Order: sequence, then structure tokens, then C-alpha cells
Amino acid sequence: MPGSRGALVAPTPADARDVMIEGDSGILSVCPPWNRPTYEPSKRRLIWPNGTVAHVYSAFEPNNLRGPQHHWAWADELASWKKLPSSNDPDDVSTDSPWDMLALGLRLGDNPQCVVTTTPKPIPLIKAMVEDSTVVVTKGNTYENINNLSEAFIRDIKSRYEGTSIGRQEIYAEILDEVKGALWTRKVLDVTRVSDFPDLPKLAVGVDPSGGVAEIGIVTVGLGTDKHLYVLADASLRASPDGWGREVLSQYNLHSADRVVAEKNYGGQMVEHVMRTVAKDAGQSIAYKGVDATRGKAIRAEPVAALFEQGKAHMVGTHPLLEGELTSWVPGDKNSPNRLDAMVWACHYLVPMYGTGDKPFAFL
Repeated sequence: MPGSRGALVAPTPADARDVMIEGDSGILSVCPPWNRPTYEPSKRRLIWPNGTVAHVYSAFEPNNLRGPQHHWAWADELASWKKLPSSNDPDDVSTDSPWDMLALGLRLGDNPQCVVTTTPKPIPLIKAMVEDSTVVVTKGNTYENINNLSEAFIRDIKSRYEGTSIGRQEIYAEILDEVKGALWTRKVLDVTRVSDFPDLPKLAVGVDPSGGVAEIGIVTVGLGTDKHLYVLADASLRASPDGWGREVLSQYNLHSADRVVAEKNYGGQMVEHVMRTVAKDAGQSIAYKGVDATRGKAIRAEPVAALFEQGKAHMVGTHPLLEGELTSWVPGDKNSPNRLDAMVWACHYLVPMYGTGDKPFAFL
């Protein structure tokens, strides 16, 4: 399509640059020399020799997609975009939704099209696409790319995720249905999901200290004036102690949190030391509380899940990886759900709760 106009949209501006354009599989790497575009970062665009132009956008700034029109688009990691439609209802259209703004501008030429590359998380938009007869679905699993991946990575994902529901999604590109026995369901999370929330006089950053190369769970939760819990952010990551410590401090400051809460049983003293050191280096103090895991993981999680079922706890926006853990972890699983644990610790700090093995109770 010589002279056409395209849109490149990623979750953040850095993702667009580092993955879609300059990444190992990005446009600049895969285009042959005779058809390699010129990249103009300051103007957020690529220009091909045949006159085709692609403008770069971020799903983080949906208003930038209002107005421009395109022949084609590439949407990367769509399931991780913020403010996606929360249902398949045609009337569920919002000017805050980057997908809706992109779709409304995809109107040039005889057959405007969009290619979506994403982990197939079971969100309403992805499910609707798969069921749409006009959408062509192509899948690939991680092992098909094994020649380009390190042996250590393959060994790690086999030992950690093979045979698990998360592995089915992340390795084999399956759209997961409800997992029998999971404490949370997609339906409950969707029904209780909100975009707005009341004043939050009390906030906590929950931290789940994991060992080795596992992710550190970092989840921020607020207690509203309506006595409901609101999950604001999932900043979990793999990083060195200094790296994740700085991320925890960043979340603590960003949300003006009252406390950082972490389990003492595994690495608790280490977490406190890391946080005190990072805060001291930043020239500030930090309120920290270590908590004892005196009961099993399921017993701690049950009353929090009950609050969601009662409509007293909410996801603010979407948190795909956290929600994936909530809806796929079944009590008794050997894999430790780091994000789930971090969220549960924050919720227990904000709201006194207790539970028995088969009948959870929560007090608000």
C-alpha cells in the first residue's frame, strides 16, 4: 500500500520504541535494506521509501488517537492496555478507551485492517475478537521459538509453568476459561471492576518477597471512605533487591501510601532492610510493617475473595497479570502466586479479617 498511513500502538511510549520499532523483532530489524523506513523519533513516525508513513502512539494516552485516521494499524500487547472495553456490548464505547479511539480512526482506504499481537488473556475484547468471523487468528507457542531462546529460560519456564494454567496462557497461547476451584472468577472481577473511586484515607503497598529469579509481588490497595477496598496498581517485577526496592518506594510515594506491608516468614527482615536502605538513600523515611503468615495461603486469601463476591472490593481498571493469578490459582497449587499474595497482605492490613478453611469471614 504505497503512500498509506498506519498507526503503531503499544501500552507505553517506551514499549513502542523498544519493542515495536527498535527491538530484536522490531520494524527496523526485520525490514530488508531496500525497504527499511527512516525513523524520526522526535516526530514519532517512520517513513518508508514508497511513501507509507506510520505514526507511533501509546495506549497510555488515548486522546492522541482522537482525530488521526489510518489505513492500517498494529496494536501490540492489546490485553495489557488500560481502559479497554469491559464488555462486548456495542454501546460500551468510551473516549477514554485507546482501542475505541484507534478503531474510530481506522477508516481510510477500501479495507482498513489492524493486526493485534498479544498474549491472549481472557478479557472481553480478546474473546470477542476470537469469536468474530472477520478476524483471522494465528497462534504460536513459546517452544516454536526455542532456537532463539536461552536454555536457562526454557529450563525455568518448564520447571515453573509447565502444566499450570498460567503456562497454558503464557506458553501455549490458550485463552483460559474459568479454572475450577479458583477463589476468584473473571465474572466477579468484571462485575466489581470500577474506573472511579472515592477518597482513600488509608493505602498500603503489599510486597511478597520471593526468592531466586521469581517475581516480587508489589500491589497497592486503598480503603475508601465507603469502606470498600480498591486495587490501584500492580507493579510486580523481576529485579535486584535495589531495583524492586526502588519500585516499592516509587509506589509508596506515588500513591501517598500509609504503609509497606510484607511477610516476615520468608525474607521479611531482608525486605525491611532493603526498604530502609532505599528510603535512606532517597533522603526519606518509610512506614513498614512485617506480618506473620500464621495461617495457610488459602485461608488468608478466602476472606479477600469473599469481599469481591460481596461487591466490597474492586479492581480499578484492569491488571491482567494480577487477575490472571487470582483466577488461575487453586488452593494447594505448588506455584506461589506472588501478585496474589502481595494484594492479600495489603488487604489484610487495611481491613481486619480472619477465616476458616471452608467459611471465610470479613469485617468492614
